[in-house]
Amino acid sequence: MNLFSILKPAAIVVLALGVTIGCTQQQQKPAPAAEKASAAELAIKAAKDAYKKAKAVGYAWRDTGKIIKKAEAALKAGDEKKALKLANKARFQAEEALRQYNYEQGIDRSLPTSEGSSSSYTVERGDNLWGISGKDSVYGDPYQWPLIYKANSDKIKDADLIYPGQELDVDASPSAADVSAAVNHARTRGAWSLGAVESSDQAYLGQ
Repeated sequence: MNLFSILKPAAIVVLALGVTIGCTQQQQKPAPAAEKASAAELAIKAAKDAYKKAKAVGYAWRDTGKIIKKAEAALKAGDEKKALKLANKARFQAEEALRQYNYEQGIDRSLPTSEGSSSSYTVERGDNLWGISGKDSVYGDPYQWPLIYKANSDKIKDADLIYPGQELDVDASPSAADVSAAVNHARTRGAWSLGAVESSDQAYLGQ
């Protein structure tokens, strides 16, 4: 028996072992980890979830859905920062809508406003109609701000812009119908913006 005859079977065994080990190592190679969602993607998902809940109870704001679509478009275009900002804005709106819904479930709007409510309010630095209406000494409900806007339409040209020192009239005993109309307008109004009178505000004043 020559040397070649002896080495040939040995080489075959070594080759077979190498293939087996290689296959085993290949099978044991861990799968690549799934790519983590970006902050913008997570924010958009959270906004969608909150919006879905607000919409289910009929309290979603008019432009929340549009803002979410803008966030998705920004993300698709690669603008993560813009997408995140828009998604957070949409989520805030949806969560505010849900807070208002929960608030309204616990009160009876057919009841008159308490006697302790203000009949006037002097605007301070940093005030806005939303914040003023939410004060316990006024309505205790920020969504009733259109009542103040309507009562002072001769003084307030832009609902988003009031000035320190302004003396605002406050209807201490609005009717249930007036309150309902005000809250509905607050929920469906467009986005806040300075320097431009919202068309829906003008329509509300005409009611």
